[in-house]
Amino acid sequence: MKGHESLSMLTRREFLVAAGVTVTPVPRLRAATSYDLLIKGGRLMDPAQRLDRIGDLAIRSGRIVAIGPRVAASGDADVIDAAGKLVIPGLVDIHAHVNLPEMPPAHCLSTGVTSVVDAGSAGADNIEDLVATARKAPNRVRILLNIARRGVAPEGELLDFRNADVEAARRAVQQHREWIIGMKVRVSRTVAGPNDLEAIRRAQQIVGPLGLPLMVHIGDSVSPLPDVLRLLKPRDIVTHVYAPPPHGIFDPSGRVLPAVRDARRRGILFDIGNGRNAHITWDTAESGMRQQFLPDTISSDLTAPGLTDRAFDLPTVLSKFLMLGMTVNQVVACATVHAAHAHRALSTLGTLRVGASADVAVFDLRDGDFEFVDNVNAKRIGHRKLVPSAVVMAGKKFEVRGGTTL
Repeated sequence: MKGHESLSMLTRREFLVAAGVTVTPVPRLRAATSYDLLIKGGRLMDPAQRLDRIGDLAIRSGRIVAIGPRVAASGDADVIDAAGKLVIPGLVDIHAHVNLPEMPPAHCLSTGVTSVVDAGSAGADNIEDLVATARKAPNRVRILLNIARRGVAPEGELLDFRNADVEAARRAVQQHREWIIGMKVRVSRTVAGPNDLEAIRRAQQIVGPLGLPLMVHIGDSVSPLPDVLRLLKPRDIVTHVYAPPPHGIFDPSGRVLPAVRDARRRGILFDIGNGRNAHITWDTAESGMRQQFLPDTISSDLTAPGLTDRAFDLPTVLSKFLMLGMTVNQVVACATVHAAHAHRALSTLGTLRVGASADVAVFDLRDGDFEFVDNVNAKRIGHRKLVPSAVVMAGKKFEVRGGTTL
């Protein structure tokens, strides 16, 4: 899309400040040094540092310890040959559902997602099982607690409003502060009916005093979106930004609502949440992007059925936005530094900065003809796709999807 470079989310002041972006010279290392792992010859891309160059990255004791055009290492270092590949921070997926055995965190890791936020699968009554999943996951799992006691429910978790129990949710957050980093409310009419605004108010009673964000799932709500946005605070997250009408981000004439632009100016973040049902269509995405309303973050909303339908994985979702006209740097930023800074608990992640946790993803950026689908199963052909080649979590290599051994 013409002009998108100048509209990159990296130019937004709040993200630059949050990321602490500075451009610092990277020293050339001359003497051979002992490292645990060396990633050599890849295209190092880190929007947090405005870094995009061919070079090497060295890891020791679970941290990135050197990065430069040529990093000399002693012969005992394990080496990943990344020549011709893209080397980026480990992906941060701020909206997925890893609460079922069929959708394990390990699957996300195998596609380059080193940090994943389960967004509302569980509520106060069933949080223990999800915390147990987070504890044993090979990658970093954090949780947004659902305001509804049983979490996401097919029958609509907030239609019976007794499920929105503030005290039960508050106790769950206090008990599991290491794992719970925010809350989630779904406000679609089939989920909350006329209880949508009061559900947000109740959730804010819990997260507001703690300085935690609230993620709100929008689209086809009883209440108009401006009424929802008035209840949100800076750093809250609106997910399914490109949900089709009614009560999405557009007015009846198809223009982005003034209340939506005002919310962004107030510091509210807008997330993709690809998912499978009524969350994104090509038409709504293209309309938002034509009007220069790009997402702050790109997430998968991946579920067990989504593994084989419409979502597939986060790299596939990122590739959709390459097809729609965003640059590689923009989509990488939306799933690394921007996603990490959506949550203070993750704010040191999403970067290849020296000293950061050695969470690194290596991708082939393949050229060809690739079919992508939206939530109404409309097909489009894109010509670039991110395909995982290697993944490193806290300095340790893991298998990528498809069983390729590193």
